This record gives sequence, C-alpha cells and structure tokens, in this order.
Amino acid sequence: MRADRFIEQSPRLRARVLGQAGLVTRAQALTAGVGVEALRWAVTSGRWATVHPGVYLTTPGRDDWEVRAVGALLSVGGPVALSGASARFAWGLERREPHVLHLVVPADRRAPVRDGIRVTRTRHFEERVHASAWPHRTTVEHSVLEVQARDPVDRVLALVAHACQQQLTSEARLSAALASRPGQPHGALLRECLSDVGSGAESAAEIRYIRDVERAHGLPTATRQAVLGQDRRCDNLFEAQQLVLEVDILLQVRGWTGSARACRRRDCAVGLAAAA
Repeated sequence: MRADRFIEQSPRLRARVLGQAGLVTRAQALTAGVGVEALRWAVTSGRWATVHPGVYLTTPGRDDWEVRAVGALLSVGGPVALSGASARFAWGLERREPHVLHLVVPADRRAPVRDGIRVTRTRHFEERVHASAWPHRTTVEHSVLEVQARDPVDRVLALVAHACQQQLTSEARLSAALASRPGQPHGALLRECLSDVGSGAESAAEIRYIRDVERAHGLPTATRQAVLGQDRRCDNLFEAQQLVLEVDILLQVRGWTGSARACRRRDCAVGLAAAA
C-alpha cells in the first residue's frame, strides 16, 4: 500500500502526522506499518519531501516556521525542546522568526549537527522545559531569561515586561526562575526591576522611569496603570498631586536618555516638577 494511502487509512498515524505539522519520521512510519518500499517510493516519487535525514514532510510545498521548528525537534529526537529566541517566538514574545533554530537537550545527550539548528545542553532540562506545550519549548520564564550578556538591557527589560503584560507569567514565577540561574546576564538589574513589573510597569521605558527618575530622585511613588474615567488608563498617577505621567513609548526605540518624556497631551516636565 502506498505510504500516503496508509496514512489516510490509519487514524493513529494520521493524527500523529497532523499534530506534527504534516511531518513524520522514518521510525514512526515503519512502526505504524508503512513498508520500507512504500516509504522509499513516497520519497522518490515526490509525494513526501525529506526535510532532514529520516524526517519527511507528507505535504510538500509547505515551508513555514512550524514545519521548520517541528522538523528540527524530530530530527534531533529524544528529549529536546525549543529554547531562547525560538521558544520566545513560539510563545508569541518575538515578532520576527529567528534565522537559526535554538534547541536544548539534556546534558548527557549528544545531538546531531544540522544546518540552521543550534543545540545547547543543560543539566536543568526537566525543570526548564514546559511539561505540555507543543512544539516542545522551555517555559515562558526560562525562555525570557535565555538572553545573552551582549543583549541590550532595555531589550531584556522589555521581554520581561511584555511577558507579564500578556499574562504569560508573573513576577513571582520570574523571580523563582531567576533565582535558579546564578550566572544570569543582567541578573542584578532584573532582580531589582521585577518588583516594578509586579507593580504594573509594562515596558522597558516604564521600568527605567521608575528606577532612574522616580526612585533615584526621591519622587512620590505613583500608582501604576491607574484607571481613569471611561476605561482609560495611565502609566503613572500621582493622586495626591492630581498629576498623570505617561512615559513616552519612543524610549523603547531610541533607548533611555536619562529622562522621562511626556506623551500625547500631557506635560511630563511640569508634572515631575510639581510632584517633587
């Protein structure tokens, strides 16, 4: 029987292929009962395409990130998960598809070398990988913290704030994950700023304002993300002074310049002077 017909008539194999973005491994196909000759014919006839040695795409022509990610996981096989930028993209925390697929495996494993795939090993595989997410990936907390020392601080802060804003994680869970990573790049700053995220800071700019302006200059502590009338919110509300302060979103693009800027219709400089 042809391999593609076998998939159509095998509910278990069909469900597996559908769940794997149309991919199947040689071992999975043979175990399900697809014969060696049928498998060879599916590939040589072009009905299946080889994406990695022993990994086949049963719907040739499809070339999206999910196919590439799942194909990489199946190619490496065994305990393996997306990590770093690849895991963040899977969680919706990165906008751009990473050019290289980042995977992580247990420390005692050796993974095959594949073009476009970067594999690291860790002794903390079990506690850092999400138990049920598919494609397999590190938890939100460890995906966020999987950054490089050369990454700009504002980018790291933005990832932390964005993950909390999207309610994918919390200050407490990030703090626990951070405590388990003693060599974490920017660790000291992250520990200092996590409480600001917990209090409502939703961007790197807002975190920087709290740390480098409000706290550094002894200003009153504002209420974060305060609800104003008609479902409107503001970044910072100084209720006693009857002042609203919005942190300019452009700071996330231009970088921190050492001062907060007004946003939209409000005069931030006047507000800070009055609050002081």
